[in-house]
Amino acid sequence: MRSTRIERITKEVNILLEINLDGQGNSTVTTGIKFFDHLLTTLAKHGLFDLKLMAEGDLLHHTIEDVALVLGEAFTELLAQKKGIRRFGSAYVPMDEALARATIDFSGRPFFRLNLQLEQVEIEDMKSEDIQHFFQSFALAAQANLHLTVLYGENEHHKIEAGMKALALAIREAIAYEARLKDQIPSAKGVL
Repeated sequence: MRSTRIERITKEVNILLEINLDGQGNSTVTTGIKFFDHLLTTLAKHGLFDLKLMAEGDLLHHTIEDVALVLGEAFTELLAQKKGIRRFGSAYVPMDEALARATIDFSGRPFFRLNLQLEQVEIEDMKSEDIQHFFQSFALAAQANLHLTVLYGENEHHKIEAGMKALALAIREAIAYEARLKDQIPSAKGVL
């Protein structure tokens, strides 16, 4: 079972994360930021991993950034061997008028490209720049190459939620075991 528990305590945040990548999408998320809780619950649900997360921070930005770092660190730890996983994942997700696309590669070569087409400074109880920073911080901490694009949409909530669901499905595909690979590293080089 691919599971871990990570605690992060700094002068700015107190975070406890428990994750099981081979779960069923169950989650308990408490960050004090309602929309963020909703997005993380959505990520776990559609990524089919179990997530328990409690976070407190002095500022919203610190909470959001450090949750992303801890979540990314968990993926790095649990996928360190990379043996037998598909490695790549991609998904398109519609949400009403919005359409998002996510592609991810757990290659150990972090890169990030994002275009959410956000036009408002605040969405629900989060700043749009913090939402974008979450995706970037997660990708870098997870040692993943992530491209996340909202192709079109009008409602900011729908754009972000479609993006999070697309990321969840892409992660789900990338971390799945491929029976034909068995214990092989998914790379022509033999290493990642």
